[in-house]
Amino acid sequence: MDYIIIVAGGKGLRMGSDIPKQFLPIGGKPVLMRTLERFRSYDANLQIILVLPEAQQDYWRELCEQYHFDVEYLLANGGQTRFHSVLNGLALVPDDAEGVVGVHDGVRPFPSIEVIRNCYATARVKKAVIPVIPVVETVRHLEGDKSATVPRNDYRLVQTPQTFDIQLLKAANRQPYNEGFTDDASVVESYGYEITLVEGNRENIKITTPYDLKIAEVLL
Repeated sequence: MDYIIIVAGGKGLRMGSDIPKQFLPIGGKPVLMRTLERFRSYDANLQIILVLPEAQQDYWRELCEQYHFDVEYLLANGGQTRFHSVLNGLALVPDDAEGVVGVHDGVRPFPSIEVIRNCYATARVKKAVIPVIPVVETVRHLEGDKSATVPRNDYRLVQTPQTFDIQLLKAANRQPYNEGFTDDASVVESYGYEITLVEGNRENIKITTPYDLKIAEVLL
């Protein structure tokens, strides 16, 4: 069986809202619901694990009742950091499980089905896969009060879902936490495993600001 761990721990500070960003509506439905629905559309048998801070879970249940949301999932408690949140989600995956587990940002509702499918299919062979898109703007590297242009073709922007062999991700997440763990790929890389890149989709934006919400409405 394959799994997807959807991590949603935002507080909405950059939104200027009292409501966490994953619960804000786009097209009349909370962002997080659209994210879960996208993965259910990809595979009706995919086991969805939702990771939410305990303090937000009652509100989420109220939203599910209000919107008659019926996508099935397992619920795990959010941790102090993303690493610890993923660790809590992974605890719901049996230790002897075989297959692929993905990790996805709850505020990215628009990964294309094609990208999701490619991430899972490639991970069956390569074991550690992330979707990326090219950098289209000029990039400068800052060092002190000086800066210099760097070749943008040497860089990629990282998206989710990041997909891994289940046993590999479980083993990598047994490492002690360090601040260099900015995403799940960095955890697996620290464990000594090479990451494979696949093409993402530019619509797969991370909704963190009011501007992003406006773009999301257009994308819908």
